[in-house]
Amino acid sequence: MGSRVRRGLAVGLLGFLLAGCATFPDDGPRDWQPKIEGAGELGGPPSVQEPSTPNTPPSGGAASSGAPGAPSPCADPDPQVIATCLNPVGAIAVLPDARTALVGERTTGRILRVTKGRDPVLVTTVPVDATGDGGLTGLALSPGYAEDQLLYAYITTPTDNRVVRLAPGEPVKPVLAGIPRGARNNGGALGVDVDGSLLVATGDAGGDPNAPGSLAGKVLRIDTLGRPGTGNPTAGSPVLSTGLHAPGGICIDPQSTITWITDRTPTEDVLHELVPGPLPAPAWTWPTRPGVAGCMAQPGVVTIAEAGGAALYVLHPGQHGGFTGAPETILVNTYGRLSAAAPAPDGLLWLGTVNKAGGKPVASDDRVIRIQPPAGGGASAA
Repeated sequence: MGSRVRRGLAVGLLGFLLAGCATFPDDGPRDWQPKIEGAGELGGPPSVQEPSTPNTPPSGGAASSGAPGAPSPCADPDPQVIATCLNPVGAIAVLPDARTALVGERTTGRILRVTKGRDPVLVTTVPVDATGDGGLTGLALSPGYAEDQLLYAYITTPTDNRVVRLAPGEPVKPVLAGIPRGARNNGGALGVDVDGSLLVATGDAGGDPNAPGSLAGKVLRIDTLGRPGTGNPTAGSPVLSTGLHAPGGICIDPQSTITWITDRTPTEDVLHELVPGPLPAPAWTWPTRPGVAGCMAQPGVVTIAEAGGAALYVLHPGQHGGFTGAPETILVNTYGRLSAAAPAPDGLLWLGTVNKAGGKPVASDDRVIRIQPPAGGGASAA
């Protein structure tokens, strides 16, 4: 497909408190002060030693009914389910401990800390406008998260789409504002390059994704202060690639550093290998438009969440371009509509559902799930 672009993957998460647009230092330790928010099938559940604290439903979930001691509607017996009774999940960032994640709800702007066996904890709420698939659709940990405790989010506001930076006890700080918004395609995605740059995938917001003067329909590459990344095709410009419509996810193979991006076009869903400049022909297409969303890349495998298809789609990239073996569709209708996807430091895959947004929600929806991802190294194509 095109030349490879080195990409790295930073995964984890953090919490933050909301305020105005004041500056704050980038260095020094920070202590998050969250408050308690009221309270599988893929190769079997992952083997992870969990806290023994019993899980109780968060406030705001469906009230339990029946006799005292009856199971809560928010209780889910599936051992792969981490959190329940959320609003549609727009983004996930797994923390370095691999057992905790920050989860963003697309339409409410709430960011919650979730851990198996514990109540979700509300970290903060970011005011968002969910018009045209917008809202809170991207989360990424700072490349230096262990030291600076910074979190980045892609959000839609009443005036624009933007990337913001959040720190414990500090106000929200815009990093890159002025990304056009429109009646549709306001969603975006975040990733982290191997050199620590932020990768920002933006929807075309109803405009021309190839218009050079616009930030819409692009992959932007910026530093953590919002300045154009070094090595972009045009010096001084944040634009790395052009030609997106409604991106769903960015994922980077940590071994090959190939970066993949999912997108939904007016005629088909596609998977691109990210290269500088105009995006080439898609590496894979879905004429049935299953609603491709978040993704995870590992050596020999790319796993794509499908919202409309209510499944995971698995591809096996070859060593010299193209794909090997046959694609697989797994977890079909097991958890319903899947959207957000994020890898954990231990290699597990975290997923979020959006069944309350056009699906058929069960009592415990929407949920965060953790699974053992498909293995790489598919058989060679005949």
